[in-house]
Amino acid sequence: MPEVWYFLLGLFFATYLVLGGYDYGVGMLLTRTARSVSNADVGSAHGRRAPGTEAEPRRATLAVLGPFFLGNEVWLVAAVGILFGAFPALEGEFLAGLYPAVLLALVGVVVVTAAVPMRSRPTTARNRHGWDHVVVTGSFLAAFGWGAVMAGWLQGVPLTGVGHVEGVGHVFTPFVLAGGLALAGLIAVHGAALLALRLPVEPAARLALLGHRLVPVALVALVVATVLGLLSERVRQSVQQPAAAVLLPLVPSVALLVARWAFARHRAVLAFAATSAALAVLVLLIGAALLPYALPSSLDPAAGLTVRQAAASEPTLSLLGWLTLPLLPVLLGFQLMCWWVYRGRLNAGTPTYW
Repeated sequence: MPEVWYFLLGLFFATYLVLGGYDYGVGMLLTRTARSVSNADVGSAHGRRAPGTEAEPRRATLAVLGPFFLGNEVWLVAAVGILFGAFPALEGEFLAGLYPAVLLALVGVVVVTAAVPMRSRPTTARNRHGWDHVVVTGSFLAAFGWGAVMAGWLQGVPLTGVGHVEGVGHVFTPFVLAGGLALAGLIAVHGAALLALRLPVEPAARLALLGHRLVPVALVALVVATVLGLLSERVRQSVQQPAAAVLLPLVPSVALLVARWAFARHRAVLAFAATSAALAVLVLLIGAALLPYALPSSLDPAAGLTVRQAAASEPTLSLLGWLTLPLLPVLLGFQLMCWWVYRGRLNAGTPTYW
């Protein structure tokens, strides 16, 4: 039973990373896409001028996120709910051990969540452009922060023999910094894939070219993180399943190459599927590489927190199951409904949310 909940925790966070990831990817590319999207491309619904203001191609870019934007955060809330309910011991030590990285990620999430709707309030182009830079910064902080959290999880935290974390200065090692940059690069490619999928044909082709150019950057960042991981004694000590560790950089790299091939041939659906798979696989393979530990100790391998040690009691997990089982189809149904209702490329009739 604890192993099932551990898998569900990873699955919920992986889903959040895929869905929330394209929010942050689009946000990071917001100022860059102004050169690729014009009012004529998307039609008057997104390119209209208010009195005394300039046209807003960036608003058309944000319209790609449409109704998905805030709904994607629900998966993070659900993952946190499972962490608190099913793994109370893991929650305390995980958050304490990776506190700076978690805080950085959450600050980014809050900043971009507030900045996207706020940018449509000012009546002057200068103020809107100021909010655009806030969106870009918040998106990067969120992407980099979650990458640092995942890399920090993989390298372990200083758990003592009594099961408590000592200090927070251990978090930002070269491997963690490289992991944050690698995930930020991957999320930027993911955002370009969504824009190529949802924008009208002409700007979509330009965004596909941008995604094609970003793939080598993301690959280099991933290779650097892999090399630093191999050189890190903490990472080597934490990994318990070598097969999963080998696949950890390999599968996302192959997915990125597939995405680059798809970008070059304007196959946006395949590019988006490939980047989605790369993000989801990262979470699941990190969790698999650490088994049977849920949180390895960088001080003493024997002091690591196993999945069974971190889990709540069987009666608690059973009760949580009765609460979660009805929730999962509701979340999936809502997500599928949104994608079905707002399927296809943007046009002049597409509603503007931001």
